[in-house]
Amino acid sequence: MIDYLNQFLFGFYPYIALSVLFIGSIMRFEHGQYSWRSGSSQLLRRKQLMVGSVLFHVGILIIFFGHLVGLLTPIWVFDALGIPHGAKQVLAIVAGGFAGVMCFVGMVLLIHRRLFDARVRATSSFGDTAILLLIFAQLCLGLSTIFVSLNHLDGHEMVKFMEWAQRIFTFRGGAAALIADAHPIFKAHLVLGLTIFLVFPFTRLVHMLSAPVWYIGRRGYQIVRTRKQQSNQKPTAASVE
Repeated sequence: MIDYLNQFLFGFYPYIALSVLFIGSIMRFEHGQYSWRSGSSQLLRRKQLMVGSVLFHVGILIIFFGHLVGLLTPIWVFDALGIPHGAKQVLAIVAGGFAGVMCFVGMVLLIHRRLFDARVRATSSFGDTAILLLIFAQLCLGLSTIFVSLNHLDGHEMVKFMEWAQRIFTFRGGAAALIADAHPIFKAHLVLGLTIFLVFPFTRLVHMLSAPVWYIGRRGYQIVRTRKQQSNQKPTAASVE
């Protein structure tokens, strides 16, 4: 039973989660573009949002791209560059730990703001709060793996996860068997990460896929006026018509 569960969670579930992520994001963009936004509540409580948001976004971006490069870069590339697996493990612990703490502080501020500010809480949906808590749980699991990784400074465990991720993305078999004996906290971290991919298209996280590069080439600028400026503006012939 344990072998079947391991095969499902780390052999089949990744493809289910990534398929829903890809197809769901396309469908939402095609049929629900008005909901494709971050849903900012900046006007309600700006100072705490700015500090928490900066810490969270900087930290999470470092963690995301660190995982992306660390897991999907072929092992032979590090070997060719002469980077020992142990050195890569230490770098992941130090850089990931620093970014994780930064992200943790930012998330605590954001969660406190969303749960304990009456105005922000009133404008928050269940999905807004749930995805924030889900990412926070994933972050806590990720920080907890550091203490386990300190017992594997030779980088052997990291190599197994690299091989697992690369087999998943290249559709090669035997991926689940590679991490069958991995520490439970690593497995929980993987499963929760895949679950975030699964729910991604149905949350505000979709704004991560948007890059407003079209602003660079737009013809005009957006003009924003206060109510006082609008009331003092004289009507033109065009506006009268």
